Amino acid sequence: MPKHVAVLMGGWSSEREVSLNTGRGCCVALESMGYQVTPIDVQPDIASVLDAMRPDVAFNSLHGRFGEDGTIQGLLEILRIPYTHSGVLASALAMHKERAKIVMRAAGVTVPEGLVVNRFEAAKAHVLPPPYVVKPIAEGSSMGVIIVREDRSHPPQELAREDWAYGDQVLVETFIPGRELTCAVMGDRALDVIDIRPATGLFYDYDAKYAKGGSIHVLPAEIKPNVYQRVQELALTAHQALGCRGISRADLRYDDTPGGTGEVVLLEVNTQPGMTETSLVPELAAYAGYSFGELVQWMVEDASTDR
Repeated sequence: MPKHVAVLMGGWSSEREVSLNTGRGCCVALESMGYQVTPIDVQPDIASVLDAMRPDVAFNSLHGRFGEDGTIQGLLEILRIPYTHSGVLASALAMHKERAKIVMRAAGVTVPEGLVVNRFEAAKAHVLPPPYVVKPIAEGSSMGVIIVREDRSHPPQELAREDWAYGDQVLVETFIPGRELTCAVMGDRALDVIDIRPATGLFYDYDAKYAKGGSIHVLPAEIKPNVYQRVQELALTAHQALGCRGISRADLRYDDTPGGTGEVVLLEVNTQPGMTETSLVPELAAYAGYSFGELVQWMVEDASTDR
């Protein structure tokens, strides 16, 4: 009898729509590989739903808070339902960008310089010399990220708005010029490297990530072999230092600008990378020889508790 896989998606984070797209695509792929699949749009009653259903595996397609921060992982551990992606500690740690940086830096990973401040303080005056980046401490998909350009005389006023939805503490980091690179880790293997070039705009924002034609993916990245290898090493080191499992994806910057530092800097590790038709991990897996169906099958067979 085929394994019964419950695909957890939706939820109530700011990334609900992305999660639904990821979940739908994974459902189709899992069914094509012969699994019995039940899609679940996760609501606050998810514990009782899963306890009654008792699937063989929970395929975690949730993004953002609750789904990516160790919360749903803790619930699945209590229910003893094997699940995909990283466990409780790694999920919570990677989601908190500043805590993750402390761990990664201790493991020898180069990360951006920065500090955590109250958003109202960051709205009153520049807390770092421009250019710099302001980002929520615990959001994904580039939600709430603000780039303050070098010629901007005043700090970002949107931080003081009443409808700011990303918490009062923000991470302010030095802006790293150059290329946006990404590398996925699958188990204990770093896959290849993509050079992401936004079709419009300054960086790989929400639209560049999820809109068709929002970005140009150069795979393999056209960079020197030693830099390529360095990116893979940093992605794998960060994955292991944070304790990630299954699939993760590291986002990095490479300063190859004229007169730049030439340094590769790791921005963050995503423990629940997107699995939509425009997503990077399926593209990297395909380049490594895995169809989308084979990729999700690998993730299901890799699922466990005590992650």
